[in-house]
Amino acid sequence: MKITGVEPFILHVPVTRSKIEDSTHSVTYWGAPGVILDTDAGIRGYGYTGTHAYLPLDRLITDCISKTYGPLLIGEDPLEVQHLWRKLYHFPPAQWVGRSGITHLALSAVDIALWDIKAKAAGMPLWKLLGGNASKKVAAYNTDGGWLNWTVEQLVADARQMVEEQGYRGVKIKVGSPDPGEDLVRVEAVRRAIGPRPRLMVDANGRWDLTTAINTGRHLRDYDVYWLEEPLWYDDLAGHARLARSIETPIALGEQLYMRDSFRDFIQAGAVHFVQADAVRLAGITEWWQVADLALAHHLPVAPHIGDMMQVHLHLTIAHPACSLLEYIPWLRGCFEEPATVEEGFFTVPQQPGAGTTFKPSALEKYGVA
Repeated sequence: MKITGVEPFILHVPVTRSKIEDSTHSVTYWGAPGVILDTDAGIRGYGYTGTHAYLPLDRLITDCISKTYGPLLIGEDPLEVQHLWRKLYHFPPAQWVGRSGITHLALSAVDIALWDIKAKAAGMPLWKLLGGNASKKVAAYNTDGGWLNWTVEQLVADARQMVEEQGYRGVKIKVGSPDPGEDLVRVEAVRRAIGPRPRLMVDANGRWDLTTAINTGRHLRDYDVYWLEEPLWYDDLAGHARLARSIETPIALGEQLYMRDSFRDFIQAGAVHFVQADAVRLAGITEWWQVADLALAHHLPVAPHIGDMMQVHLHLTIAHPACSLLEYIPWLRGCFEEPATVEEGFFTVPQQPGAGTTFKPSALEKYGVA
């Protein structure tokens, strides 16, 4: 089998809540710059990354795919995924200008498309190709709520609905308000609303300084917070390590780490307890698996961040032994032939061959941007 075509695309899809805000970001659309790889066997592989739908940057990603990686892919065997990943990852001009950021996001889309082809060629879903078992239960916690631009009343009503009516096993809410005391009021209100059993996570999106994180974080144990996510600036290794020694609530991070080596450093420093590797921020499934194995070797759980909106990461969570929990955000759900689905608090197991990334033609037409 040979790769015969490299077709980039960009989708901008409205988020489900009109406009959402956390301590750092304000988002109305989710971007999915990606690629369709064609083969002489008629198998098409779909891969994409996740952005805040800023078109000038999305175009840089697709330009990198078509103009830098595309010529390196034509004529290659798509089943040789590891070989092609190394070829693109170590391509000297791309490595020179950046081992993360635009080139990494572009490579992630290509790598995911290659794994999609490999699984389709094998006639099985990716989780099975990777050695997973259909009996594994993946618990879902809902992240499509808890936004800082919501009132406490909205926050509480939404969290209660997610747990009591929709059956989610946990919810995550945003913190990082100008007044940390207000954050604690919101955390307390949600914990009271959902009761003691569901997991409650909080996410500061890198907003706090170390002093605020220590002073506020020490109170989170009073509300049985499952983890504190991205409390500090993303690359502050020393700060996260000190915070982890100063509070009882576990630290979760990884959404903004783009390289396996960064995860290694945070893990070795004792700065993270829940590893949130994301295949569309790392260089695809290939590097994600390397990070997950690294976490497993240190007896740390992997709870993937889902810049892909769950499609790829559901397969990875089923397959990898370090994973048992996955977040749910449905922003791209209507775009796929087999969307990730939650029933009674657990994800259903995908059945179609591939990585779950095959877009409906109608979605490419409706949400595609030039």
